[in-house]
Amino acid sequence: MTVVRAVAALALLSAGLLAGCGGAVRVDPPAPQGETAVACAAMVKSLPSTLDGAERVPSEPASPYVAVWGSGEIALRCGVPRPAAMDPMQQVPEINGVPWFADPVRPSLFTAISPRGYVEVTISRAHQAAAVLLDLASPVKTAFPPAGASPA
Repeated sequence: MTVVRAVAALALLSAGLLAGCGGAVRVDPPAPQGETAVACAAMVKSLPSTLDGAERVPSEPASPYVAVWGSGEIALRCGVPRPAAMDPMQQVPEINGVPWFADPVRPSLFTAISPRGYVEVTISRAHQAAAVLLDLASPVKTAFPPAGASPA
């Protein structure tokens, strides 16, 4: 199998895992605890109804820690574990004051980093990752203020 075919097969498999029936998109919800769960639930409620032109749709199973836009083109999970591929001492780029770890193995996966929790966003190639992360920066910063900042 060529590399192109392998990548295409992986993309189709990923889309199949995200696609749901009846308009809902299947996304495995995380299980945050304590103040992270409270911050995540508040953040998910405040997320925009449209993101980079994609409308927000329900997720399956329904979760206060998940938001999805389009047919799974953009999926957010709040309260996930620290990314396994991330070196704790690694410097990561910031977008509008939010540090985002770009997964080196899955180029469509970005994780906002905060001492209080992690927010994972999967963005399909149909969308501009920088635009999506910029639009998500404000709600992420509100829920997970940078170290030394007081919560909003």
